[in-house]
Amino acid sequence: MGVVRVMERRLSAILAADVVGYSRLMGANEVGTLTSLKSHRAELIDPTIAEHQGRIVKLTGDGMLIEFPSVVNAVECATEIQRDMPIRNASVMEDRRIEFRIGINLGDVIVDDDDIFGDGVNVAARLESVAKPGGIAVSQSVRDNVGNRLDLMFEDIGDQQLKNIEFPVRVYNVLLGDAPSRSQNAARAEVAEADKPSIAVLPFNNMSGDPEQEYFSDGISEDIITDLSKISGLFVVGRNTSFGYKGMSPHLQSVASDLGVKYLLEGSVRKAGQRVRVNAQLIDGLNGGHLWADRYDRDLTDIFAIQDEITQSIVEQLKIRLLPKEKNAIEQAPTVNVEAYNYYLKGRQLFHAFTRSYLTLAKEMFAKAVEIDPNYARAYAGMASCISRLWGMYNVPTVAADLLAITDKALALDPNLAEAHGARGEALANSNRRAEAVKAFERALELDPNSFDSNLSYARFCVTEGKLEKAIELYTRAVEIQPDDSQAPLLLQIVYRSLGKHEDSERYGRLGLKRAEEQLRLYPENSRPAQLGAAALASFGEKDKALKWLERVMLIDPDDNNARYNAACTYAQLGEADRALDMLDEWSKYCGAEQEMWFLHDADLDPVRDHSRYPMLLDAFKGRAAAPAATG
Repeated sequence: MGVVRVMERRLSAILAADVVGYSRLMGANEVGTLTSLKSHRAELIDPTIAEHQGRIVKLTGDGMLIEFPSVVNAVECATEIQRDMPIRNASVMEDRRIEFRIGINLGDVIVDDDDIFGDGVNVAARLESVAKPGGIAVSQSVRDNVGNRLDLMFEDIGDQQLKNIEFPVRVYNVLLGDAPSRSQNAARAEVAEADKPSIAVLPFNNMSGDPEQEYFSDGISEDIITDLSKISGLFVVGRNTSFGYKGMSPHLQSVASDLGVKYLLEGSVRKAGQRVRVNAQLIDGLNGGHLWADRYDRDLTDIFAIQDEITQSIVEQLKIRLLPKEKNAIEQAPTVNVEAYNYYLKGRQLFHAFTRSYLTLAKEMFAKAVEIDPNYARAYAGMASCISRLWGMYNVPTVAADLLAITDKALALDPNLAEAHGARGEALANSNRRAEAVKAFERALELDPNSFDSNLSYARFCVTEGKLEKAIELYTRAVEIQPDDSQAPLLLQIVYRSLGKHEDSERYGRLGLKRAEEQLRLYPENSRPAQLGAAALASFGEKDKALKWLERVMLIDPDDNNARYNAACTYAQLGEADRALDMLDEWSKYCGAEQEMWFLHDADLDPVRDHSRYPMLLDAFKGRAAAPAATG
């Protein structure tokens, strides 16, 4: 006769915690997110749990379930964690902060080995889902049992119908801080109501039936994000995080939860000839309901007015008060000419590929934009960045004074345009005015710390200056800003290797390879991800795959000089020094001054620096890197 197993039941205080916007954080920088989370656990969370006699029952990627013998201990533990997290986040950029939602329930649980189950656990998990970011939500049983034993106040938010819980649950928010008086409590409630609303603008769908028009729908989404980001009373998820959902049909409430936002904007664009149709919907992230929707059938020339109207509608629906300067900034279109705008968007699409052919095409698109609209500051900035990269990397003949004049024109049109300051930084660096370049890069990031291009360009500059710790800071930010980019993590892994931090190097290298594979799937004609990826694979000892990726590079861009350089890096990492030096000999004939300086600091080439042929290669152009840059 079998033994009947009797499950233990007991009354416990259950704490459920979850990281707000975990998917967004992981998508932006999974290495950095996991490192930060590990640090928070080791330094704050685990010791605080132990101090209050809690037992960690279960850990998931973004959350934890903890059992306490005392409800007072559970609330004290949660309060200490939530009070300390803002201090730990003080120096972290807003979109990279790790915040927790915490729910606490007192209820009956079933114990099975080290795990627990039952309604007591389920209610705690659902309470966590309705807690505010950085907040604590508790059930009536918790509120009653705490009573006046803690110096805390509770805000009664009424009966809540929690998901998959049969009966409504009375929910209270814990008001953190010292217990306030009634007047202080009222003020505290006002602050809670005044917290910034948050929104993510999902990439608008291209309904034109032509994949070549994708850049246009993307451009509209990006410009709406840019306009909304100018509003101080609104938190806007960055473009590159939102664009992680491009091409997907996700459950909107799940997206809002993943991104940690209250609202979503989605829409579609249909462009046909000189007509455009834009549909836009503002979604409540909590329940998936439509707060506002509109359709705009207009002439193509009205596209800027449509963007303004969508932005204004969001402001009105969310009851945000605009400052006068914010209203002016939103109403100021970057150009009044839709044809110029069209060429600018095409240029932006081509620019990030980074190879000579793509940079040349991007420059032509930007040049066409300024030809149509001579007052288009963004297009001048884009054109200057293309010229700088073609000069610095490929030694395309350039007159420094002419290049700097283009950046001057952009800044004269818009002195606060971050793109223009970043472009000037690149131009000054290539003109060997390096101290001035630093000031320009710093100004660009002061104006827009979330500029991917400025962070990436400044990081590359810092590598050529030997300022590797600063380069790590900037590359890490670039990794976070653009979660579909492989360049930043793959270049970051080289810098970490230079500093002997091999564990960090491998983590970012693996992240970069993961992104590179996706880029190669989506854009098979662009060799840049495979160029950097081949060298990374070689550094990890994956010879066959590295050579396969390198073969792909040479099929796509056999004459690209930077492809030759990255082939040399790959061979160097594989221990094939003569093949690497053969490639470098050919590369050195056509490389630009900025790329020469990169060569001197590139850890990928360390294996060949002791080769007998290396001094001859170095002597051939080392003097050029130290001399003033050519101006004509």
